[in-house]
Amino acid sequence: MYKNKAFLLALGSLLLVQFSIGQNNTNSPYTRFGYGDISETNSGEQRAMGGVALGARSNYNINTVNPASYSSVDSMTFMFDLGTSALMSRFSTNSGGTNTFNGNLEYITMQFPLAKNIGFSAGLLPYSFVGYNYYKKDNHLTELNLDDFDTIPYRTTFSGNGGISQVYGGLSANLFNHISLGVNAYYMYGTINNNRSIRLLSASDSTLQKNVIRANNFRFRYGVQFYNTFAKKHDVTLGIIYEQKAKLNGSFSQTTYGVLTDETPTTLNDSTYELPTMYGVGLYYTYDKRLSIGLDYTMQEWGTAKFRGNYELSNRSKIALGVEYLPNPKGRKFAERIRYRGGLSLSDLYYKVNNVTPPKNIGVSLGLGFPLYNNVTNTVTMLNTSFEYGKLGSSDLLREDYFKFTLNVAFNEHWFFKRKL
Repeated sequence: MYKNKAFLLALGSLLLVQFSIGQNNTNSPYTRFGYGDISETNSGEQRAMGGVALGARSNYNINTVNPASYSSVDSMTFMFDLGTSALMSRFSTNSGGTNTFNGNLEYITMQFPLAKNIGFSAGLLPYSFVGYNYYKKDNHLTELNLDDFDTIPYRTTFSGNGGISQVYGGLSANLFNHISLGVNAYYMYGTINNNRSIRLLSASDSTLQKNVIRANNFRFRYGVQFYNTFAKKHDVTLGIIYEQKAKLNGSFSQTTYGVLTDETPTTLNDSTYELPTMYGVGLYYTYDKRLSIGLDYTMQEWGTAKFRGNYELSNRSKIALGVEYLPNPKGRKFAERIRYRGGLSLSDLYYKVNNVTPPKNIGVSLGLGFPLYNNVTNTVTMLNTSFEYGKLGSSDLLREDYFKFTLNVAFNEHWFFKRKL
């Protein structure tokens, strides 16, 4: 038992250090806009169900999306969850296409009880990822407002990397046996680098502009779940979350230098960045501990959040539908305890491209949950896999078809009990 605890803590510390350095798990030109690709912070089992999470309430996995779920943790259980992913993308236009592949550690979370009906969770989650490198050719030089060179052939190269991470701690408590309240506190930090280089094709002259966004602030998410059991076989939970608009309290610097400008290198500091108001509601129904169906709706009001850029942000809504089937909750055979999952999602992008809102992102997902039993400690560790297909943009502009594989392991250990001699 103690060796297992030491192993988990050592492994968690090692992965925490690796993750905190900051990695990219994307290579998409769409991450040039806004804060990049905004992470859903869903666990592996939730991804397999299309991202359904607001009403999910379980004692075998950690639900960081709705902090009200933490109070469902077993009074003797310490949970530790880590997730990894692999992403393969196909980018195509009317003239051709290319493929990319990326892999990354997704998240590290833990959860345990503080007292009866009170649960606590903490961990490290991504907020956004940025990673791209592409170029375009033109004869009308409009980049960097250098109108004197509007008839010279040139090539513009766009590149970027970085992202924003968040350390969170959350608390949840049950009230009156049918209500759970929760709150997450996030510390946001990270750096986003967006570079734009212009090179004249008739010479070696070039100009480089570097834009850097730095994040450093706190934000909060509030959650509530109303849950009840009817006729012993019908479990229903209504989940609600809310986040108030928050300043990023970071900084923006822009440095431009090169031969196409007579100005000396300059740096502009700006902190007009905000995170949007967010709210969501979800319904989760389980029949006889076997069949679960969830439906979520969330809205992020990016259209009213301040952002310094040459493009507009727009509100982002998402609808997710998910299902999970467990053949026999009390079965003795391994196949009877495998969880089968599937989901659909429809969401907007939170930015406009050339003042046009891109088509909605359509996602389809499938997944499996494998129980790993420890007969010595009488605990169950869940190994979850998910396969997700999604589409961004269109062939007229740029279409991204992506296939994402996620693997996460949710360890369950009995820590909080006294051994009998």
